Amino acid sequence: MPVRASLAALGREATMAAPIAPSQEEPLALYVHWPFCVSKCPYCDFNSHVRERVDEDAWRKALLADLAHEAALTEGHRLTSIFFGGGTPSLMDPRTAEAVIAAARDVWPVAENLEITLEANPNSAEAARFADLAAAGVNRFSLGIQRFDDEALAFLGRAHSADEAMRALDMAQGAADRVSFDLITALPGDTVEGWERTLRHALSLGTEHLSMYQLTIEPGTRFETMVRKQDFTPLDEDTSAEIFELTQDVAEAAGMPAYEISNHARPGAESRHNLAYWRYRPYVGIGPGAHGRRGGMRTFRHKKPENFLSAVARNGHGLREEEALTPLEAGREALVMGLRLAEGIDPGALAQRLGAPPLLDEEATDRLVAQGLLAREHGRVRLTPPGRLLLDAILGEIAA
Repeated sequence: MPVRASLAALGREATMAAPIAPSQEEPLALYVHWPFCVSKCPYCDFNSHVRERVDEDAWRKALLADLAHEAALTEGHRLTSIFFGGGTPSLMDPRTAEAVIAAARDVWPVAENLEITLEANPNSAEAARFADLAAAGVNRFSLGIQRFDDEALAFLGRAHSADEAMRALDMAQGAADRVSFDLITALPGDTVEGWERTLRHALSLGTEHLSMYQLTIEPGTRFETMVRKQDFTPLDEDTSAEIFELTQDVAEAAGMPAYEISNHARPGAESRHNLAYWRYRPYVGIGPGAHGRRGGMRTFRHKKPENFLSAVARNGHGLREEEALTPLEAGREALVMGLRLAEGIDPGALAQRLGAPPLLDEEATDRLVAQGLLAREHGRVRLTPPGRLLLDAILGEIAA
């Protein structure tokens, strides 16, 4: 299943040493990482941490300092989106979100329709903050609902019930015009028929956007240990593939086609922030473990919260390292990201923008077009529905 695409499949050798020249004309996205959670989900490999106490004042100051550092390096860019991710940003004091949003508006010119998304858990205590977070400037909520039945939620280690999820969804829709939620597909024991009932229920709830991710057993997670101990067996690949194909068909028929392999939206309701990633536009990341890509540089922040705070106190920012991207590396990353989109890529325009060599092996691309796995239209290359199931293999074939 094509949930993850690895750069390792394309190789990391680089034959061109010059970094990409920064552009002052491009829009910019801002990612803000809040690393704290109530508990660690057994499938999660994100940078999340459980702490008994969080000093909000210290974290507010650290995030603002980290933002100021990045703003000085991206002067003149136009801010198009802010995304609070985690961790669990709905645990954040709304005053912290408000301060970050205000600072971002001060240091960058902003798009008229600035999208400000905050990821939220459906726990009752966190849902009670939705109105205050909206008043702070958040205009789009992304809820981690994951499933609608308590048995599945317990298996996933979620801290909310199905009833809480529905109440939280109502509160989010009352607080903001734009709401999305996540679901996890292909749990052990799932059937195609059972998932169709779940999917149709999700599509009936009136949100503009759905993210549906196949359960992946990630290294270092509790689920990996459980699978190794044979506590449970992941769903078989054939059923997982059937669930994926059904999801595409049913969601499209309901007016929410997949604009990216795992993301569905009503026309015009696509996540502008995530489109910046997939279209390989610059973005800055602040907060523990946040990544960024700006000015021809790839940036990484300290992951452990305490190390991040120490770095900010010492250096005025939380950067752990940054490295120059060669045009070849950038082109390969852009290929990985862009082919996830239903719109695909314009390989010539993309290579020109990045100053990269040709992105595609034309002979291999033509062969996969003939096999019905890729399509060429008006200079663009995209995956066909059968091709979406084979993304990793296709990337390995067509990379120049």
